[in-house]
Amino acid sequence: MRLYPQWQAYLRQHQPPTLIVWGKNDQGFLVEGAYAYKRDLKNLEFHLFDTGHFALEEDGDAIADHIRRFLTTHVVENTKLNTSNK
Repeated sequence: MRLYPQWQAYLRQHQPPTLIVWGKNDQGFLVEGAYAYKRDLKNLEFHLFDTGHFALEEDGDAIADHIRRFLTTHVVENTKLNTSNK
C-alpha cells in the first residue's frame, strides 16, 4: 500500500488503456477504490459487478466477456500498430 501513490502517479502520467472489473460488495478492496481509477484514467473501461472479492467466481462469464473484448480491442490494435511501423 505504501507504493500506491507511485502507482497512481504512473497511471495518471501514462494513461494506459485500462479495464476495471470490480465487485461492489468487496470488503477488502472497497468500491471507492474503483472510482479512484475512474477519476484518474481517461482511457478506461469500467464495470461494477454485484459481487464480492471473488468476482470471477461469482460472475465469471460476464467478466470473461469484458476481458476478451478489451484484449481484442487493445492488444490486437496495438499489435497491428507495432507491426506496421517496422
